[in-house]
Amino acid sequence: MALLKPHDDMTHKSIEFRRIQYLRGPNVWTYRPVLEALVDIGELEDFPSSKIPGFYERLSAWLPSLIEHRCSYEERGGFLRRVQEGTWPGHILEHVTLELQNLAGMPGGFGKAREVSERGVYKVVVRAWNEHVTRAALQYGRDLVMAAIEDKPFDVAACVDHLKDLVDAHCLGPSTGCIVDAADDRGIPAIRITDGNLVQLGYGCRQRRIWTAETDRTSAIAESISRDKDLTKTLLQSCGLPVPGGQLVSTPEAAWEAAEDIGLPVVVKPDDGNHGRGVFLDLNSREEIEAAYRVASEEGSHVIVERYIPGSEHRLLVVGSQVVAATRGEIAEVVGDGRHSIRALIDLQINADPRRGRSEEHPLNFIGLDSAVRLELQRQGFTPDDVPAAGRKVVVQRIGNLAIDCTDAVHPDTARTVALAARIVGLDIAGVDLVAQDISQPLEAQGGAIVEVNAGPGLLMHLKPAEGKPRPVGQAIVELLFPNGDSGRVPVVGITGARGKTATARLLTHILDLTGQYIGMACSDGIFLNRRQVETGARTAKVQWEAARRVLMNRQVQAAVIENGADAILQEGLAYDRCQVGIVLNSAPMADLSHHYVETPEQICNVLRTQVDVVLEGGAAVLNAANAQVADMARLSDGEVIFFARDGELPVLREHGVQGGRAVFIRAGQLVLSEAGHATPFLEMASLQPHRLAGGMASGMASDMADSLLAAVAAAWALGLGTDVIRAGLETFPAAA
Repeated sequence: MALLKPHDDMTHKSIEFRRIQYLRGPNVWTYRPVLEALVDIGELEDFPSSKIPGFYERLSAWLPSLIEHRCSYEERGGFLRRVQEGTWPGHILEHVTLELQNLAGMPGGFGKAREVSERGVYKVVVRAWNEHVTRAALQYGRDLVMAAIEDKPFDVAACVDHLKDLVDAHCLGPSTGCIVDAADDRGIPAIRITDGNLVQLGYGCRQRRIWTAETDRTSAIAESISRDKDLTKTLLQSCGLPVPGGQLVSTPEAAWEAAEDIGLPVVVKPDDGNHGRGVFLDLNSREEIEAAYRVASEEGSHVIVERYIPGSEHRLLVVGSQVVAATRGEIAEVVGDGRHSIRALIDLQINADPRRGRSEEHPLNFIGLDSAVRLELQRQGFTPDDVPAAGRKVVVQRIGNLAIDCTDAVHPDTARTVALAARIVGLDIAGVDLVAQDISQPLEAQGGAIVEVNAGPGLLMHLKPAEGKPRPVGQAIVELLFPNGDSGRVPVVGITGARGKTATARLLTHILDLTGQYIGMACSDGIFLNRRQVETGARTAKVQWEAARRVLMNRQVQAAVIENGADAILQEGLAYDRCQVGIVLNSAPMADLSHHYVETPEQICNVLRTQVDVVLEGGAAVLNAANAQVADMARLSDGEVIFFARDGELPVLREHGVQGGRAVFIRAGQLVLSEAGHATPFLEMASLQPHRLAGGMASGMASDMADSLLAAVAAAWALGLGTDVIRAGLETFPAAA
């Protein structure tokens, strides 16, 4: 093989994307969403990495963290070893894309690079936490690999910074993300409803919705109450909870008068502000109070003056009726060195802290020289440009730095008081702010008080405290939404195969309709909800996928039947993560899939097996025993296997019965249900006359219609339906359907 020389003409040596598609659900590669790129490396097929001078050195210098990629050697440094020994650009692109995502804060190491039947063309597949981010990472990956091949510069830092910006713009925030992750750990499916943080957990009528740390049961009235700090205090006080006395004021002069009535020192803050903005503590003079009023009035519609409570501010997170996390605030201050101004010290000593930043991933915000900070400095006799003496401490910010975990120290009486405060306001999830000198002691005994009750509290401070251990707040919220191990699932039946999918879906849906449940169906004929067709046609892969998602998002649906064509699986993936029943009717021959480079019977079966891969452990795979390749998928099912066949004497059925399995087949003109080898005649096929089911089996469509009938019966049986209901469904299936 030729060695690529540094001055060779690179015009025709390039990596080109022929097609990039986002597989939004379980697919032929993995259970998770991926980006699949059809990559043409052209003449680079003749030049593996070992034949490109300096390639390894440039790649490993730009991305030294690739040392963690184990690759096929299953050892640290395995991938870089492959690069040294010689591997192709498609494989390298896979790993580089994954690593760029990792550097941008997107975990996940799944990737594949596989040759197709055309020389120099590969399918490169990488885990896609977010389509926008992964598309950008893939493009950057291509540019980086080409720069390493051509010995050109590449700005890795700028690339990663841009990817981080995309993560901030397009991915779930940390509060929502931790809840979704906790749901995923419990096997609860999630659907992102908007580009923001509105997420559905679960399917159909069993679903719940979250928006950051608010749920579909967070009361709008309670949320409004929490925004009105004066009303909140009134309600808490009426129930005997300790709160600081205060007054709403509308002018600086009124603020001073209120302070005189309450007694110095006081707190001045917006009545409806948030994140600690415009809050001033321990004010003792008219000048301070009136100046604080002017700043606070810019942060909210009203200003409140209240009694100052000595101590530290604490944030306690209440989920349901329990305090699940607590943090203590710390004062932000700088220490003079006799050389730098306060302005410079803020950047050197405070903002340089890696815990601070502008993104939602940072538990602490940068501190800028806003009016509140300037006023705080003024109270101490400083301006931002003053240089404090060495060792002199200067307070920069007294509030808004909640970072130190103290969950284990919270006194039980205080926890009960805080939980009661959340119930009084009416919030299912609340961030309760209180001031206490010692959180390990009862609140009232030390003169502490509750100062705010907040809806939609941020969770990052509990996930990444500046000090102390993280708290599993996402798990606590998921347990509130789905108690006692609830999975949030409704029965989902997925159907795939070369032929007969729509007939099977319609027959099974008709049987399920007889149970009185609200059934949703998405098939090639359209969307059907509770016996009513609400949309016609679902011919393209994208439309099929979106139709299925609409069914799963419907809050009335108690069971769903979804058709999945091979083309839809290849272009979009499945619309659900797992299913109760997965049906594979048959395999080849089927529509031309060569545009996906799926050309052999084995490759077709690899597509259809996706339906079996997602069967739940407590579910069932319904498989055609007469098709050897389909029957062989039984070994892939996490759940039970129920075979069906028109010939009840197949050896695979007998063996399945010996092993205690269930089967549905036709024998001597009767439909038979068999379990552990015990066959029970269920229905005379002749009794279906003159319905379309029997009519189809008497015509040239006999085999496909019979398979659809048997598969529908097996699926209904798997779902626990009684024989009377199944029989009635078969006998009443309308001929015009």
